[in-house]
Amino acid sequence: MTDPTVDREARHAQLAQRFLPDDLLETLRERAAQHDAENSFAHDDLADLQERGYLALFVPEEMGGAGLTLHEVTRLQQRLAGAAPGTALAINMHLMTTGVVHAMRARGDHSLDWVLEEAAAGEVFAFGISEPANDWVLQGSDTKAVPQSDGGYRLSGVKIFTSLSPVWSRLIVHGLDESDPEDPRLVYGFVERTADGITVSDDWDVLGMRASHSRATILEDVRMEPHRVARAIDPGPVPDLLTFAITSNFQLLVAAVYAGVARRALEAGAQALRQRRSAKKGVSMAEVPESRVRLADAHLDLVPVLGHLDACARDFDEVVDHGAGWPQRLVAARIHAARAARACAEAALLSSGGRGFNNDHELSRLLRDATAGLFHPPSEDAARPMYAAALLDS
Repeated sequence: MTDPTVDREARHAQLAQRFLPDDLLETLRERAAQHDAENSFAHDDLADLQERGYLALFVPEEMGGAGLTLHEVTRLQQRLAGAAPGTALAINMHLMTTGVVHAMRARGDHSLDWVLEEAAAGEVFAFGISEPANDWVLQGSDTKAVPQSDGGYRLSGVKIFTSLSPVWSRLIVHGLDESDPEDPRLVYGFVERTADGITVSDDWDVLGMRASHSRATILEDVRMEPHRVARAIDPGPVPDLLTFAITSNFQLLVAAVYAGVARRALEAGAQALRQRRSAKKGVSMAEVPESRVRLADAHLDLVPVLGHLDACARDFDEVVDHGAGWPQRLVAARIHAARAARACAEAALLSSGGRGFNNDHELSRLLRDATAGLFHPPSEDAARPMYAAALLDS
């Protein structure tokens, strides 16, 4: 639990050294280049993070975890993403799932406490919600959920961008139960990796975030046990604590990853400028006004993004009631962080000169990793109607 007598920033610094000390970060950064080049999953990163208790950040202390807040975890994820973005994005999906249950507990719902208990015991959770061409995302599903007599379900469908594909043991999924055409139900719950009918695609050769191995997962008549069913709710924009907690943790933790990429890009861009000299002016490129302005502008644009992310995470932890304004805050935090990551990575790449254009250069990799921010739901196009409606349709 957070000690209120400790300064907040001092607390973040303590947690950083406890869970992501400097020497581990350097190791992760070196591996990130290797995993990117080889298109390999970050098994070694995962093992190191598990050893330090990183996968139990949201697990309460009485269950054997760290009992951190969402704000504290977003800060740690920024730090991790600055070293190994693909690893951070993959771990995000486990943290998102445990963060959801942490948030539900804080609001009096203990129905999924078993998730935290299993996370403490070493189970790895992943996120199986996104589907091909399903722009409803949480509010609908193309996966069929067929009810069983004992209260369980059989699911058939395709889930895409399932990070942690090589290692997850529990997958949160949703599907549509249309057994009663007059009362369709959107079912949420968990399937186990050992269940029959699960196939993980081996198709993974992407532009960036390669170490995450966010491959597709194909479900063919997969059994969801009755005790793994979390919710059966109406499709569409129906208020529910589970979907609110999923949206909040997903948007803010993904935002944290891209904020971390942006921070690191600016650091690496500044290092690159210091290492280069202007033949024309005979000084370090770090002293050339045009070069300074480029990084300054990117930094200026990043600062409010970081502040927005911090504010949203603290409000969520403090159970602030923003009502219908929550989705606008959450989605904006993620979209602006992803934009900032791309802008900062581009500015930093320009600061590196031709050397940065090499495929094995960190700034080349960071720009490719930042590009993945275009594909998290909802996209900017999908989000715009929400912001327009808030102004024009009331």
